Amino acid sequence: MTNTPQDLGFGVSLIDLQESGEKGRTGAYIVRGESKTALIEVGSSHAAQTILDNIAAMGLQPTDIDYVIVTHIHLDHSGGVGYILPQFPNATVVCHPRAARHLIDPTRLIAGASAVYGEDLERIFGTILPVPEERVLALADGETLDLGGRTLTFYDTPGHARHHCSIHDSGSEGIFTGDTVSIRYVPELTGWDFACLFPSTSPSEFDRDAVFQTVERLQKLHAKRIYHTHFGVTEPATYAFERTLKTVADYDAFSREMFRPGLPWEDLAERIREYIRADLAEHGHHVHDLSGIELDIRLNAQGMLFVLEKEHAKQNQ
Repeated sequence: MTNTPQDLGFGVSLIDLQESGEKGRTGAYIVRGESKTALIEVGSSHAAQTILDNIAAMGLQPTDIDYVIVTHIHLDHSGGVGYILPQFPNATVVCHPRAARHLIDPTRLIAGASAVYGEDLERIFGTILPVPEERVLALADGETLDLGGRTLTFYDTPGHARHHCSIHDSGSEGIFTGDTVSIRYVPELTGWDFACLFPSTSPSEFDRDAVFQTVERLQKLHAKRIYHTHFGVTEPATYAFERTLKTVADYDAFSREMFRPGLPWEDLAERIREYIRADLAEHGHHVHDLSGIELDIRLNAQGMLFVLEKEHAKQNQ
């Protein structure tokens, strides 16, 4: 076994999926109620054995998993669902209503990911298999799961993607926010001696206004903590909300200032690097090496340009 689960208290445990050998990038969570147990996020199929090993380390059997929940269908969150599901014979896959058909038939999902990752798709995300339709439960906004002594409430939270849900857990007074309320970068990944939050604006459905509306809505739940898929816990939750609002507004502002049709994404990526270094310096962290988050910087630049090119095209029809 490559690692062990981290007990976060409140019946929640964090599994470091160590995708591509990277510690602290992507996590899955085990949430235990009095009668049922949920696994939130699965990563790619490469993470399947890590999940099974960690479940065993917690004294659980695969038959103890009642729900496999994915916040959205980007492959670093849900790519391995169809692959690992046969190991969980009692589990129902729970997702956003917009996500269900893509889990059942991932053809378009794979095609879209191939456009971004090209020949590296299988190397990065492994085998992507369909989920049997009878094992998929799509929960609409406000619907719930009862784990026994704690309730998971699902909220429609677009901004990062239109097929994104966030899950409020009454047992921990926390919210599992996927990629909607920033990425939490930790020392295990970056090599820095601090954690920090920056937004995810990756292709192709990033929506600034939807992010603002989602954060405003989640703030009203008065949660105490945020459980990020990437990676770990932010307390208090108010910090994650405030940080997301500020950095998304900043990314949008400097991207619009720079934009011109045909702008190379590399130019915007360099501007994002400048922003991150300046922002960290403002908080007393003088960092030059951004290699641990370079992939996200590139995707964020591409995502912002996708939005602005689309806006430009619409305005010039």
